[in-house]
Amino acid sequence: MSTSASTPALAWTWARFADLSPFDVYDLLALRSEVFVVEQQCVFQDPDYVDQQCWHLLGRAKDDQGKLLAYLRLVDPGVKYPEPSIGRVISSPAVRGTGMGRVLVAEGIARHHATWPGQKNRIGAQARLERFYMDLGFRTISEPYIEDDIPHIEMILEAA
Repeated sequence: MSTSASTPALAWTWARFADLSPFDVYDLLALRSEVFVVEQQCVFQDPDYVDQQCWHLLGRAKDDQGKLLAYLRLVDPGVKYPEPSIGRVISSPAVRGTGMGRVLVAEGIARHHATWPGQKNRIGAQARLERFYMDLGFRTISEPYIEDDIPHIEMILEAA
């Protein structure tokens, strides 16, 4: 995936939970907490016992610090939905507005298609991000619903 001049290049890690290092797990939980719990002011149980049944995509800065800048998880089919599901999509506040979110989700979609060829991908997206996901090929398949006090919608990405 190419990046624009303003989007930092990332070193990707694609791994099952058991294959992540303790540092990877700490970094991904810290970033998720920073954004989902603190920034979005949403008190919820982020470690939900689903992480162990997922692939994890971590995008780190290509420098000496290797700071985690982008993350998502790809939940196995049958865990949340019959289809695989991209979730916990997050980019660090440090790279907001650079297109990193699109780069991350596009990379996640490519990993989804490589891991489960011919399968759809269903997500529970924050309703405010509907246009973002539509631009990446998802279509809305539900009415809005509330999850953790935030409006969400279900969306589906057709099989490639």
